[in-house]
Amino acid sequence: MASLKNLLFLSLLFHSLLIIKCDDEEDNLLQGINQYRASLNLTALIKNDRAECLAGEVADQFKGQPCTNTTGSATIPGTEPQYPNFPQFLSKCHLNVTTTRDGQIMPACVPNLDPSLVISNFTKSQYSEYLNSTNFSGIGVNSEGNWIVVVLTTNTPEGSYSVGTNKDNGGSRLNPIGYLVFLLVGFFVLL
Repeated sequence: MASLKNLLFLSLLFHSLLIIKCDDEEDNLLQGINQYRASLNLTALIKNDRAECLAGEVADQFKGQPCTNTTGSATIPGTEPQYPNFPQFLSKCHLNVTTTRDGQIMPACVPNLDPSLVISNFTKSQYSEYLNSTNFSGIGVNSEGNWIVVVLTTNTPEGSYSVGTNKDNGGSRLNPIGYLVFLLVGFFVLL
C-alpha cells in the first residue's frame, strides 16, 4: 500500500513539473513581449484568461503540424491559416465573435520552443506590427508541442474577449501554486 501511495505522489509531482515547465515558456514569452513593448515606451499587456484559452485551442489545432512558410510567423501574407473550428473554440472559452472581432491571433512554430527564437518569432516578424500597436491591451499565450500562440486583445467591446453568450462555469486552469497546494493536500491525505 505504501508503494501505491509513493507511486501516486511521484506521478502527481511529475505531472505538476510538466505543467510548470509549459507555463514557464508561456510566462517567459509574456515577460519578453512586455519588455519589448517597454523598450518602445508602450504599456505592458495584461494577461487575459479567455484569450489564453483561445490560444490553447488554436495551439492544439496546430499540434503535430510541421513548420512551413504557410504556418506561424513565417506565413506569406494572404496564406494565413484558417480556423474551421473557430466557433467551437469560442464556445469552449465562453466567448462569442462580437467580443473577439478586434483581437489578433498569432501562431508561431519554433523547434523545442527555444526561448530566444520564440521571442524573435514575435518581435522580428510580421507580428511586430501588432506588438508595436497601442490598440492592444491584453494577451493570452499558450503552447502545444513546437507551437506557441499569442492572442492579443483590446479594451474595446469588439476585442475585449469578455464573456460571450455561454454562461461561465467558473472553471479555469490551475496555476503552478495551485498545483503545489493540490500536491501538498494530496500528500497529507495519503499519510
